[in-house]
Amino acid sequence: MKKIRVVESVLKANDANADANRARLDEAGVVCLNLMSAPGSGKTTLLQKTIPALAPVACGVLVGDLQTTRDAERLSEATSDVVQINTGRGCHLSAAQVSNGLDELDLAKLDLLFIENVGNMVCPASFDLGEHFRVALLSVPEGADKVAKYPTLYSNANAILLTKTDLVDILGFDTDLVKSDLARINTAAPLIECSPQTGEGLDSWHDWLRGLCS
Repeated sequence: MKKIRVVESVLKANDANADANRARLDEAGVVCLNLMSAPGSGKTTLLQKTIPALAPVACGVLVGDLQTTRDAERLSEATSDVVQINTGRGCHLSAAQVSNGLDELDLAKLDLLFIENVGNMVCPASFDLGEHFRVALLSVPEGADKVAKYPTLYSNANAILLTKTDLVDILGFDTDLVKSDLARINTAAPLIECSPQTGEGLDSWHDWLRGLCS
């Protein structure tokens, strides 16, 4: 029973911080998205291509990683409003960590804030950070079975991005299987197929984001 109470306490505290984060973002008029996926799915590359394309929409990023500032350094070329959050051994960002990250940003300058969560297909899906929308990524090299294996990540997403589609033919990726699995767990979220490397399909992603800011 003690373990159950501890877990409930942690989640309640996190939810309270998340609600405070969301209220703060609402007051500033900032739309916030939580990007979640396995490591190496292409979140950073996606944002590198997305942020300049959305101009004049002003974008900021909170970057979650266990160690290093490498992703933040890459993204600083696209926007100066980047904050790195290192979790140490933590497998996901918490709402309290996001709150500290918000302290480092001038929210009055921003229209859109991306939270690039720690690469993990399990833990991040359970923690509200105060975001308005959740985006789940699946990259072609990961395999077409991931939606069925990790349904929690995809069932609560507001948009799902299939990334690195330039590798579909090379790797024999079964896109139809992904669509079939999504049809069972999430029919509301659009599936956007794109390749940040080649730019194919990014217009649909950018249009979806602009719709959130209008």
